[in-house]
Amino acid sequence: MPEKRKVNKPGAAPGVSSMVAMDKSNDLQKAYSDFFDYLGRYKLLLGVAIIFSIIGAIFNLIGPGKFSEITNLITEGLSGIIALDKITDIAILLVVLYVLGFVLNYIQGFIMATITQNVTKNMRHDIESKINRLPLKYFDSVPIGDVLSRVTNDVDTIGQMMNQSFSTLVSSAALLLGSLIMMFSTNAMMATSGVLATLLGIFLMFLVIGKSQVHFKGQQEELGIIDGQIEEIYGGHTVVKIYNAVADAREKFHDSNERLFNSAWKAQFLSGIMMPLMIFIGNLAYVVVCIVGAILAAKGSISFGVIVAFMLYIRLFTQPLQNLSQAATSVQSMAAACERVFDFLSEEEIGDESDKKEFLQTVKGDVTFSHVRFGYEEEQTIIKDFSAQIKAGQKVAIVGPTGAGKTTMVNLLMRFYEINSGKIQIDGMDIGNLTRDNIHNLFGMVLQDTWLFEGTIRENICYGKKNISDERLDEICEAVGLLDMIHQEPEGYDTVLDDKASLSIGQKQLITIARAMVEDAPLMILDEATSSVDTRTELKVQKAMDLLTNGRTSFVIAHRLSTIRNADLILVMKDGDVIESGNHEELLKRKGFYAALYNSQFEEASTNM
Repeated sequence: MPEKRKVNKPGAAPGVSSMVAMDKSNDLQKAYSDFFDYLGRYKLLLGVAIIFSIIGAIFNLIGPGKFSEITNLITEGLSGIIALDKITDIAILLVVLYVLGFVLNYIQGFIMATITQNVTKNMRHDIESKINRLPLKYFDSVPIGDVLSRVTNDVDTIGQMMNQSFSTLVSSAALLLGSLIMMFSTNAMMATSGVLATLLGIFLMFLVIGKSQVHFKGQQEELGIIDGQIEEIYGGHTVVKIYNAVADAREKFHDSNERLFNSAWKAQFLSGIMMPLMIFIGNLAYVVVCIVGAILAAKGSISFGVIVAFMLYIRLFTQPLQNLSQAATSVQSMAAACERVFDFLSEEEIGDESDKKEFLQTVKGDVTFSHVRFGYEEEQTIIKDFSAQIKAGQKVAIVGPTGAGKTTMVNLLMRFYEINSGKIQIDGMDIGNLTRDNIHNLFGMVLQDTWLFEGTIRENICYGKKNISDERLDEICEAVGLLDMIHQEPEGYDTVLDDKASLSIGQKQLITIARAMVEDAPLMILDEATSSVDTRTELKVQKAMDLLTNGRTSFVIAHRLSTIRNADLILVMKDGDVIESGNHEELLKRKGFYAALYNSQFEEASTNM
């Protein structure tokens, strides 16, 4: 299970807050480190974009000095002749520099857009691949909505920051440093006065950044929680309505929404302070420079052109600070998003199986369970000592009360989970020596949840298979009782199953059975496949399932015992052990647990008639 982070609570021991702050700092640094490592092959292009940004910034820095020359030429010419030729030459040079700066910034923007879209595309691909490599137990403990939020919200946040804020950070840093150098090289006293006026703003900016980072992280986490709740409430909308739980669901959502509001408000408020703060500091710097410049000009220490140049330098010095304050907001959101994305990508995966060379292709269908022991947690054993031998072609029913371990046995057979001890064999070969892909190719499955994908009927029936002819589809659909329904559809097999499609639960289940027949696997699993249909539809589904399991080793998990009376072998499970086994008649004659369970269902059915 993924590690759960502890939350610092009021009343914690002295020193805990500083440790938490250190952990947050380490998490932030790790998020940045993981992000730049992830850039990989794009680092060279990123370097080119940085160089172009710096060169563009340098071109902008040349401007104030040239404007100072123009100002001095005009001032000197007021008492005589203005040197228009020199002014024109300087103006042409400025135009060329600014055009070149624009071209470089355009190329830099193109490069960053390319890098951004490729990185976000790769991130989504890596997350999707990661999902397929994660063990099933991960999804037992993490809401689906949280995973979806990492694919959508978090990746989008990273992309927006890269595209909008990264170039701003680079160019602003270059302008900040360059303008500082130019100011001190022009006049140290005026430069010192302007810088001192802005130091306060720089200090406050970093203070606000530090305070707001925790709230940006909380904002991303709460977004994931809300996405999970929305997905849960929407998916179970009918259940929420039936059980009059709308008020409870609304209250739960309101609490999460309130927490998101608090985190987002604090994050945005603190980051929003930075812009007006930097505007104030910039204006203060203008005033200070004007006063100091006026004093120096009155003493004859500087020319009027120097004052003009400094007014432009101060703008070039303070404007990056404002841009940096804006970009800092995006950077903090990106850091929180990066932490969530890379935490997910670093989750423990299913073990590497590249070293497994054994392969089952032609399968007879013998299955053996030998003293299988399993628990989702090591200290909580669910399957204690399960042993059973199934012959090829047998229809095996697994029955028992809720929590007996029926579905767990199937999950172990498919290697969705790994057994703690014991052995499971197919045709005498230990499944632990086979790859999961090989095992999954041996099985067809029909589950209680009739999961259909958005697409055509053909695509849903032939899921994962290609080149299935219409004749073969007709044969299968007629066998399971779907053909008439399909022929009634205007587009036949090409009818799109979307939100507008109105299929009954029974029809959906028959489609999943047809899907399993197309798979044509030697072993079959049917997990509570008739539990969601009415009695009349059950007969139709049951007939289709009998056809599906004919000649195949099949495992049927059944709640309605009436559906498994024709099973070759019935395994009765209780508390993780097989307590009875045999066919229907044999188990009834024993008058044990199975007989009591069957009779109770029969009596219940008679009462409800």
